[in-house]
Amino acid sequence: MIETNETIDEFLARHADDVSEAVRKAAAQEILPRRRRLAAHEVDEKAGPHDLVTDADRKAEQFLTEALSALLPGSVVVGEEAVHANPATYEAIRGEAPVWIVDPVDGTRQFVHGDPGFCTLVALAHHGTVRASWTYAPVHDRMATAVRGQGAFLDGERLHAGPPEPGRDLRVATSHPDYTTDEQKHALLGLRAPGVAPRPCGSAGLEYLAVARGELDATAFSWEAAWDHAAGLLLVEEAGGTHLTRTGEPFRITGDNDLPFTAARDAATARRVVALLAGGA
Repeated sequence: MIETNETIDEFLARHADDVSEAVRKAAAQEILPRRRRLAAHEVDEKAGPHDLVTDADRKAEQFLTEALSALLPGSVVVGEEAVHANPATYEAIRGEAPVWIVDPVDGTRQFVHGDPGFCTLVALAHHGTVRASWTYAPVHDRMATAVRGQGAFLDGERLHAGPPEPGRDLRVATSHPDYTTDEQKHALLGLRAPGVAPRPCGSAGLEYLAVARGELDATAFSWEAAWDHAAGLLLVEEAGGTHLTRTGEPFRITGDNDLPFTAARDAATARRVVALLAGGA
């Protein structure tokens, strides 16, 4: 537990591995046993057929809420499923207490279909700044972590995104059309340009990991839900990348961003994607 007057950095120095262990346990106990074994009554729609929730989401979020709150007394948890039940819960991201931002199953649609392309996302933020993040792909048992100012790592190996290869089409993962307004759809059309190869995104957390690893050049996303973005944005930053909204400002987990926004392997790529999005609009 956090000591009296202990800073967030001191807490992380002592407990970052404990958070990793809690994430692994949540997946082992609540997610993986339900993979490819979900009954019809264990899957529900939220906003539509592409916005699903399962018993694995609910149980894993409950597990993490209890575990993370115990590790850091006085902290609060903003989880995707808790916010769906009570939208006012989201306001804690703008509050004074340290906040755990949790997506228990990022890529629920893939999880429901039995695909391995899902992950568990946890970020620790304070005063609107993400301080640490955990991205766990349970099927492959791969854990990506980042602490602000200390780098990004995948299974202990440091990540360096680096610039894209010269002369190759820019690979960009983009929002699913179901999650875009007409204006955002028009902006995303700017990516249909020579030298750019856009494709629909999968799990946002895994797309961010791909950017941090230099396997994907950029993302272009049109929604703000912090549980999808907080962990991955820090991972990209600490791997040497950056993120920008269409106004040229960094994405804010507290909201009010000009969308779509990008996260990219380097600053030059981020500026290029933003310019294309502005041109499409």
